[in-house]
Amino acid sequence: MNDAQQVKSASYAFTIPQRMYTVPLGAVLLGTVVGVNRGARLASLRFLAENAHRTPTTQKGWYYYHKTKNYRVILGALRGAARDGAYLGATTLAWVGIEQGFNRLGWERVAMSGAGVGTAGLFCGLCEGFLPLKQDAEEA
Repeated sequence: MNDAQQVKSASYAFTIPQRMYTVPLGAVLLGTVVGVNRGARLASLRFLAENAHRTPTTQKGWYYYHKTKNYRVILGALRGAARDGAYLGATTLAWVGIEQGFNRLGWERVAMSGAGVGTAGLFCGLCEGFLPLKQDAEEA
């Protein structure tokens, strides 16, 4: 056997089910769209609230006011898109991963509901783990 045949015979077949990457990708795209909308609206309202007491008086001042507001809205939209896309994508990836784990264990009948319960359990664990830390910081 030559080296090329040894490498070919030593390789492993690793297939990823299509659902493992299409569902989280769709969720990331949906989260991005939702995040752009929410982030832009939130940034716009925040800018208005922060600058309500000092409105411009000249035409040049209004130009810079709207220019700055537009840049802040774009930045807020990008931040919101990244945040919501990542949250929704990670949640969906966890759900699909747990479902695939149940399928590989041979528990196809309970895979969907088990994935839902498993994802809810992850959220409970995260909330129970991080919520007391936030409350302790607020009390201090």
